Amino acid sequence: MTPPRILHPQAIPVAGIDAHLPPVPAARLTPAALRRRFAAPGTWTPEFAGDGRPTDDRPSAAAAVLVAIVEREAGATVLLTRRAEHLRDHAGQISFPGGRVEPGDTDAAATALREAEEEVGLARARVDVIGHLPPYTTVTHFVVTPVVAIVTPPFELQIDAFEVAAAFEVPLAFLMDPANHRRHVFEAGGARRQFLSMPWGDHFIWGATAAMLRNLYGFLAED
Repeated sequence: MTPPRILHPQAIPVAGIDAHLPPVPAARLTPAALRRRFAAPGTWTPEFAGDGRPTDDRPSAAAAVLVAIVEREAGATVLLTRRAEHLRDHAGQISFPGGRVEPGDTDAAATALREAEEEVGLARARVDVIGHLPPYTTVTHFVVTPVVAIVTPPFELQIDAFEVAAAFEVPLAFLMDPANHRRHVFEAGGARRQFLSMPWGDHFIWGATAAMLRNLYGFLAED
């Protein structure tokens, strides 16, 4: 059965919070530790492979996002964006910089770097790709490869207002603590859909972005 569209995720009640799970230790969240972990990923299965069955019969499209971990003195952060309200897919939602694979892209990293440069003006010279997470399939037919990178300041963003309404950073430690991971269940028309959220201030991080962050949590928490 096709999963229902979720138009107002903030209004859906919280079904549970994963505070029983341990946070990723701070020692694993440094740039050096992250590089070591991605250099030896081993065999690992993500908790979330996708949103569920797509909502229509559009063909699937390959895409990539940049999970940009910024090396800050007070602790690493993750660069996120709020998508412009007029976009066809995921309008107004919190997302990583990224988008559809173009013919000239040599791999997922090339797509993620190009999109980050186009959307928020993140200079490639400040970005060191350290690995990637397994692909995640969205309900809107995108097969997304999360490309993980360390970003070294200083850098100045130049936001493309047509694509992006805002860019901001969230502490990696906050995102890697399941006490901040909320579970929601939405039912409509006999169909059921579950999703995660990780609210940060006025920003409601949910859906595919939250699921990919949860997969990052699982990857970093694994012994």
